Amino acid sequence: METERRAEQQGMQPGTRMRAAVAYRFGGPEAVRIEQRPTTKPRADELLVRVHASTVSIADYRMRSRDLPDGLGFLVPISLGVFRPRKPILGMDVAGVVVAVGHEVTGFAPGDEVIAMPGSMFGGHAEYARVPQSKAIARKPRSLDMQQSVALVFGGHTALSFLDRAGVGPGDEVLVNGASGAVGTAAVQLAMQRGARVTAVCGPRNVELVRSLGADHVIDYTTDDFTKNGETYDAVFDCVGNAPFDRVADSIKPGGALLLVVTSLRGMLRASRDSRRSGKLVTFSGAPVTHERFAELSRLADAGALRPVIDRTYELDDVVEAHRYVDTGHKTGSVVLRIA
Repeated sequence: METERRAEQQGMQPGTRMRAAVAYRFGGPEAVRIEQRPTTKPRADELLVRVHASTVSIADYRMRSRDLPDGLGFLVPISLGVFRPRKPILGMDVAGVVVAVGHEVTGFAPGDEVIAMPGSMFGGHAEYARVPQSKAIARKPRSLDMQQSVALVFGGHTALSFLDRAGVGPGDEVLVNGASGAVGTAAVQLAMQRGARVTAVCGPRNVELVRSLGADHVIDYTTDDFTKNGETYDAVFDCVGNAPFDRVADSIKPGGALLLVVTSLRGMLRASRDSRRSGKLVTFSGAPVTHERFAELSRLADAGALRPVIDRTYELDDVVEAHRYVDTGHKTGSVVLRIA
């Protein structure tokens, strides 16, 4: 009751409706439709955000299509749902304005412009989204608009998590495999900001883009195989899923790390064993990202040191087309969904 009272005082009236993109069945892009839904109120530890922008990511594709990496089909009922998507309103990231807070929330108030990563809660493809204070949330970059800001969130959060897990720092040699996607473009820039030397692997049409992000070396995977050039790295960041330990072990320095952002069940099951036997860190999970670490994305953006990469922007009404484009597997950076 206290949470509802505060929400009402802050402008959210009972019975308020919102537009949302929902998927009540598994399937292709056409499984998503726009409908009116009740606006949820924040719980004691939550913020209610008026969403201005979100992105359509690989996570949304997986939830909607019921498609997981090789060998992970048994996780579908747990992570995606049994007969329909477990989270019908997709969207793992948001940029918007706080309109209400629960009574346990500290540090944020109505009117604050924020970026946030609801993550597995989803809910970003709607006019309002609840975000627990425990999730990654920070002030929006002052220098960027809402669409640009949200393009930092999914990739930036993931890249931070894995870079922290590997302890990447000054002088390290880092290879980013799949450097032109949402996570890859962030990883290139964030590793460079830590003083690492970055080698980026991407397709020919994105070579110049990745070079402009600060990569010291760029490898076109259509003409060169980074595992056969004799170079070694302190960390190999695999954003594609085609760099298992067996393939890249000789490309990782003693005591280095293989960061499996995308991997199969086999890669997960073998990670601990490969780590023990090789003395190299092999991991498919990153370190927790604190509020302070997440706020680094905004600070770097405002300093001109972190650049959002946006492939295409769609209106909420065109969400099916956005999903259709993401399904091609050829997006560069982020596909942004403009909601307000």
